[in-house]
Amino acid sequence: MRPTKADLEAARDRVIPDVLPPDGGTLRVLFSGINPGLYSGATGHHFARPGNRFWPALHRSGFTDRLLAPSEQHLLPGFGLGITNLAHRTTARADELTAEELREGGRRLTALVERYRPVYLAVAGVTAYRTAFGRPGTAIGPQDETFGPAKLWVLPNPSGLNASWPLERIAEEFARLRVAAG
Repeated sequence: MRPTKADLEAARDRVIPDVLPPDGGTLRVLFSGINPGLYSGATGHHFARPGNRFWPALHRSGFTDRLLAPSEQHLLPGFGLGITNLAHRTTARADELTAEELREGGRRLTALVERYRPVYLAVAGVTAYRTAFGRPGTAIGPQDETFGPAKLWVLPNPSGLNASWPLERIAEEFARLRVAAG
């Protein structure tokens, strides 16, 4: 059932729990979104808004053997994958976040990577990454620097609003990451 307009407004500032393996579990890639949108806040699932290309790109790239619905996010640890966000609170648009919220999210992300030790941290959203980590020249793709024990990959934002990256290009970038992550 799709959330109503009232459901979406009620979801403002909610927090969606991270999707992570149990302590000691294998984590090949930890995907970090910018922050959950209101649709995700209303459903409790990451990348839930219809039109978001995260789940189709994950499947088309070969990370999963079938297209998962956002409500199946709990299956990701079985594939060695997890999801978190730079900023936890839900908003209608990512531009409602402050630069300080993104920087604070970067500090929290550092602690998560130290604890779960993914092979790769994949940040979906180059502009948010640049702000959160003070890296204005960052481009999409693998980065030379590491993020604690993890290698770093910056992905295009899979939001349907990101028209400069069609699904096929996003899936190709996800596939490059999948091959690198083993």
